[in-house]
Amino acid sequence: MRRYPYGRAMVTGASSGIGEGFARRLAAEGADLVLVARRGDLLKQLASELEAEHGVDVEVMELDLTDERQVARAEERLAEGVRPVDLLVNNAGSSGSGYFAELPPERELHTAVLNALVPLRLSRACLPGMIARGAGGIVNVSSLVAVLPKPRSATYAASKAFMSSLSESLSMEVARHGVHVTTLHTGLTRSGFHAAAGVPAGTLPDIKWLTPDQVARSGLDAVAAGRPSAVPGLGYRIRLPLMRAMPRSIVRTIVRRVHKA
Repeated sequence: MRRYPYGRAMVTGASSGIGEGFARRLAAEGADLVLVARRGDLLKQLASELEAEHGVDVEVMELDLTDERQVARAEERLAEGVRPVDLLVNNAGSSGSGYFAELPPERELHTAVLNALVPLRLSRACLPGMIARGAGGIVNVSSLVAVLPKPRSATYAASKAFMSSLSESLSMEVARHGVHVTTLHTGLTRSGFHAAAGVPAGTLPDIKWLTPDQVARSGLDAVAAGRPSAVPGLGYRIRLPLMRAMPRSIVRTIVRRVHKA
């Protein structure tokens, strides 16, 4: 018996890290996949491995989701009725590292589009079909920083706040149709994300990091159970409600000390 009730899932940002973790766990449970990312060579390698190991069908879509025509191709695939996508994992994301006024504006716009507007567009593309079928799910991979100020990653934090708010609202709208939307608030994860963002290794906290598989399992278990949010890792599950409950002045003081801002 399948652990997750999804015949086919689309995972964005699937070529490595958390996205790859979702792809591997879903394939192991027998779900066919639509893998989306910019790095087609890595996607094809992963697709071949998953097909051989688990006997699933894997489609590869080599797309840059910040490009208007390319994100439209992903939207079209999600709206397709012949081979419906039962689960969408909005995982693709990016970030810059540095003071906002000093960072290239193009990169900050890229971050805002990929982290906030692309999940909005892809969610809008797949929800009508899911509602009509009376089943389906969306996992939006957000972050704990969605509830925090984040000096030197201001656009990233703001875009994740947008995603988390949108996700929670959508969850309330579509649950009555048998469709579940889950916000996955991740902590520090060994995924290569911080290196790609240019974050110096010495500036990251020396705490227990999550693995991509831990994050993927938390998100999939939550959406399959109809839970609107999930936080992988006990330490992070304790931190999130505390951060939400604390006065903002105290939150800013703590963040200022951590980031020496």
